Amino acid sequence: MELENYDSFPQEIPLIIEEDIFLYPFMIAPLFLDDKENIAAVEEAINNDKLVIVTVSKPGHENSRKEGDFYDVGVIGNIMRKVSLPDGKTKVLFQGLAKGKILNYSEEKNTVAKVDLHETKEYSQESIDSIIEVLRDQVKKLSRVNSKFPVDLIKTIEENDDAVRIADLISSVLRIKKDDAYKLFSETDIEKRLLEIIETIKKEIEALKIQKEITQKVNSKIEKTHKDYFLKEQIKAIQKELGSDNQKDNEIKAYKKKLKKIKNSMPKEGYKETKKQIEKLSRMHQDSPDASLLQTYIEQVLEIPFGEYADARISVTNVEEQLNKDHYSLDKAKERIAEYFAVKELLELRNIETLKSKGTVLCFVGPPGVGKTSLANSISKALHRPLERIALGGMEDVNELRGHRRTYVGAMPGRLVKSLVDAKKMNPVVVLDEIDKLGANHRGDPTAVMLEVLDPEQNHEFRDLYLNFAIDLSQVIFVATANDLRRIPPALKDRMEFIEISSYTPNEKYHIAKDYLIPQELEKHGLKKSEISMSKPTIEKIISEYTREAGVRNLRRVFSKLFRKAVKKIVSENDTSKVSINTQNLKHYLDNPIFEIDQADKKSQVGVANGLAWTAVGGDVLKTEAVKLRGKGILSVTGNMGDVMKESSRISYSVVKLLIDERKLKVDEKVIPKTAKEKEDNISVDVSEIYKRYDIHLHIPEGATPKDGPSAGITMATTIASILTNKAVKSDIAMTGELTLTGKVLPIGGLKEKLIAAHKAKMKKVLIPRKNFQRDLDDIPSEVKKSMEIKAVDTIDDVLKETLI
Repeated sequence: MELENYDSFPQEIPLIIEEDIFLYPFMIAPLFLDDKENIAAVEEAINNDKLVIVTVSKPGHENSRKEGDFYDVGVIGNIMRKVSLPDGKTKVLFQGLAKGKILNYSEEKNTVAKVDLHETKEYSQESIDSIIEVLRDQVKKLSRVNSKFPVDLIKTIEENDDAVRIADLISSVLRIKKDDAYKLFSETDIEKRLLEIIETIKKEIEALKIQKEITQKVNSKIEKTHKDYFLKEQIKAIQKELGSDNQKDNEIKAYKKKLKKIKNSMPKEGYKETKKQIEKLSRMHQDSPDASLLQTYIEQVLEIPFGEYADARISVTNVEEQLNKDHYSLDKAKERIAEYFAVKELLELRNIETLKSKGTVLCFVGPPGVGKTSLANSISKALHRPLERIALGGMEDVNELRGHRRTYVGAMPGRLVKSLVDAKKMNPVVVLDEIDKLGANHRGDPTAVMLEVLDPEQNHEFRDLYLNFAIDLSQVIFVATANDLRRIPPALKDRMEFIEISSYTPNEKYHIAKDYLIPQELEKHGLKKSEISMSKPTIEKIISEYTREAGVRNLRRVFSKLFRKAVKKIVSENDTSKVSINTQNLKHYLDNPIFEIDQADKKSQVGVANGLAWTAVGGDVLKTEAVKLRGKGILSVTGNMGDVMKESSRISYSVVKLLIDERKLKVDEKVIPKTAKEKEDNISVDVSEIYKRYDIHLHIPEGATPKDGPSAGITMATTIASILTNKAVKSDIAMTGELTLTGKVLPIGGLKEKLIAAHKAKMKKVLIPRKNFQRDLDDIPSEVKKSMEIKAVDTIDDVLKETLI
């Protein structure tokens, strides 16, 4: 069927867009269509007895019929047959008649296009014959290296003299990309087209030769490797030679570019290692299991911010201002922090590079909630450096810090390197939280890693096992926190300077609540200052009766609870007036008081003494009680005491016995029980019989609370002395001190917390060891010192003179 049987061109005819193949004139080919627009175009052609034009979509725009998403030259032909298939597709038999060019196309009416014939320019047969001979020769060469080349095609082109037909036939069997196929297809200059075909065939011959060489190389390895590996190697080699693996190549280029950018900032060893792994990845097939692990490693290394530093200069003035702004009291801690950064600022000003990184690591020690971590936050703000927190509590696996070796599944860098990645700077402030709670087990001892991290002589070459090269941590400002100094290993203690942050006094808690906690919680709950009324006595009552802690964390929670109830009242009652919280209605908001430190008894008692103890939540007053029972001089102790405290009780008992034997402690003979015969004969009894004829039961209340330590020695001795001599102990005196077997009073720790507890209990006098009196009294808040008499004691004699009535 010829074109003459149809309307003349240009004309509007149905448009079919194929995804892959270019069809050529005089070809009869089946088309499988599932696109509704293509099927509609076929229906229109059949119903109206029209020709169709078949063109091809451009790469990346498959299934699109927008203008510009398909090529403007195609094949004009007719539909010979149409069959509907069971899977929903439509099969048509298409006969090509001539090339056509799309002149106009409307996306609104996307099943038709205005088309004109795309004809080859006139040419001289004599000038073309020599080119055709060369072309025939190249086709023969191609058929020799390509076993799949159609043999009958050579015979066809030898018997045919039509240059256009020859070009179409050869173009239809060449393996080329869409853009190259379109270029050959749409060329109207036959001479130029034939020359381009010759060039394309030459390239294909070269590619096939290289493929053959690659196949031979891969065949040499087939005896050692599995068949699947052989296939992957062949694909890899082909992709490398043909340049088809663009995504992988682009990734490799990006890695090399990024590595080159940070070359001068990262360690030489690290640069060599990373470069080596990138080269290894470039040679590896992307489907290989090792390729994914290798790519993860490269990406992890390149994420480390080598050369990136927070460039703000250290200013001790800024540090002091920020600390004072964020924290009330804590004067000694703030002063030491300021000194630390004053040294760093001076080193920067004088440009003493070698000493910049040398310096002590600060460790804040104190009970929970006193502001250890928030001090580090203030340091971060003042220095304009990012803050990263590493929670060490319960960490037992050393690899958590040092990283896992890449041989393990799921290996990752350690937490220290990860903190640099997260901070995006090489000099962040890193808080090593709860360093006293690091644990050792069969997986290693994390404290050993911390020795290297916190040592300024070593941390400039910290080696992470995952990275496999040293990394500089010397510019990082490490700040550690701990609750209990005794649990930190001695070697680790040597790397740090400890700043003790003690309990807050009630007055300090009041100011913290008023100036910090209440404004912050009001803002958090969407309340205005004018909507809440709370007096000073109310805040003081909340501090004394609803919280029992060294810090202010629970105090914040209490205010949060208060304001939640206030918000509910405002919202539910639609009451915009001020909510007043006072001492009278406080119970409606917070129920009954939870805590109460035992106040000093108004009446002095026999066998009851006030001791002072340090706990994890601050100081406390412990009343030590004793009773004497007829017996044989046996001492029994109760109250959930540890081994040290039990030993201290036995020492106290022995000291009191010795005082009685030496007549330093007077015992009234009337209180010594006599036998019937002694009474009848009126025999006087030696005073030492007092502790031989009575059993002593010593008890420290709150048996559910574990208690240990030697500082209750003088308290227990006073209690035992009181019960044996039947003399009362002054109820407004509290005491703390360790007792030796010879009666000397030794110094104790936690004095500030203990004296604050005595102050809360309204004691009038406190007995403390002489050495504590000489060295620790300056740390005691003035309000505590003013509220009671603090007296130093040297021996148990001094204690008993002050306490027994």
